[in-house]
This record gives sequence, structure tokens and C-alpha cells, in this order.
Amino acid sequence: MLLLSRKSITTPFVICACILGIGLIQFPQLQKLINHKQSASLETLEKEIKSEKLRLKVLQQMPSFSYNNLIGDLVYLNFLQYFGDDQVRDKTGYSLSPEYFEIILKHDPRFLEAYRSLSVSTSLYAAMPERAIALSEKGLKSLSPWVPDQSYYVWRYKGVDELLFLGDAKAAQKSFATAANWASKFSDAESQMIANTSQRTAEFLSRNPNSKYAQIATWAIVLNNQIDERTRKRAIREIEALGGKVITTTEGINKIIFPPKD
Repeated sequence: MLLLSRKSITTPFVICACILGIGLIQFPQLQKLINHKQSASLETLEKEIKSEKLRLKVLQQMPSFSYNNLIGDLVYLNFLQYFGDDQVRDKTGYSLSPEYFEIILKHDPRFLEAYRSLSVSTSLYAAMPERAIALSEKGLKSLSPWVPDQSYYVWRYKGVDELLFLGDAKAAQKSFATAANWASKFSDAESQMIANTSQRTAEFLSRNPNSKYAQIATWAIVLNNQIDERTRKRAIREIEALGGKVITTTEGINKIIFPPKD
């Protein structure tokens, strides 16, 4: 009984030590990347990026000890530090973005907010839409229309990547149609709005795979996703290039005016 008691007490300490170790593996290197900014040479930053990638690979292989959500949250916070350091990212790019999400979605595939960040950071900034879509497809195996709440958004983000960054209208049509199907199962105003807009986008693509309306509507999804200023400007440019216009109301709501003809 004494041995059993000691084992019961020791196990949580071992687990906590491992979780602490996960944090220690990541934070020092991230802090270096943040502190260097403009003062560091490109060569130094590239070496640190390689080191951080190695650390993420180690973390990817470490056991979770049933602390999956905690690990997912911790790595997501690290990603936000990485992604938000514009001065360093302007020098080194965003190539580590999918590496963070490999870990985040492995441990917490129902982390809805992560999918939105995955789409923007990996498809738009890192120019790796195939990787973002593959991660989304893997995560969707753990989702259902009801779990987590509003999981239909994941299909929307996937459709955005397929249409805007791969030009795969057929795959995007399927994704938007599935988003509409999942959202239609709920009676609240937001879900019904998503169901209607997703269905219309799917119908545009079924009639015309090169539909400007569908592309504008999809860029509007990007625009309305609480994005950073650089992505907001990119979305507006793309909408205007397709013949649409963006009007921002005094309440800060973006309204899209579509061109007369598709």
C-alpha cells in the first residue's frame, strides 16, 4: 500500500515536469526570435529558425500524458508570438506556421480558432495551401456537425484555401456545400446566415467554376475573419480586382458590392 501511495503521488509530478519541459523547450528560442528583430542578421535569424523547427519536431514526438488540450493551447500561444513578430517574419517568412499546427491539431483537433489561423498563416502568408488543406482534412475526421460548436466554419476555411489559393473550384464547391449542410442543422441566426451564404457560394461554383461572385464572396470570408491589417488590405485589393467594392460602415461592418455581371 505504501508503494502504491508513493507511485500515485509521484506520477502527477512526473507529468507536470514533462509539461513544464514542453514550455521550456519552446519559450527560450521564441524569446530570442522576438528580441532580435532588426538588430539580428539574416544568417542568425535563419539559424534560429532551424533550431526552432528542430524543437517543434521534438515536441511533435513527445507523449502528451493526457494533457492534449493544455499542450495545444501552449503551442498556439507560441504560434501567436511567432506570427505576430512582423519585423522578423518580414526577414525569414512564415515557413514554420504549419509546423505549429501539426502539433496543435494533433493534440486538439477540435480547437476551432486554430483552423482560422491555420488558413491565414499557412495558405496566405506561408504560401502552403496544400499543407493547410491536408491538416484541415485530417482534423475534420475528429469533427461532426455538433462537435465542436460551429464546426461548420472549418469547412468554410477549407473552401477558402481550395478556391483562392489552389483554384480548385470543384473541391471548394464540395466544402462550401458541406458547410451549408452542417450549419443548416442549427436554428440560430448566425448558423442560418452561414448556411445560406455557403449554399449560394456552392451554387455559384456549380454553375460557373470561374465565378467572380464566388471568388468575391470567398475573399469576403477572409476580410471578415478578424484579420490583421495586411491581410485586410490584400482581401480588399482582390475584391476590387474582381470588380467588387468594399464599403466599411460607421459601425465597422464591411459591406460588399458585387459587380453587375458574374
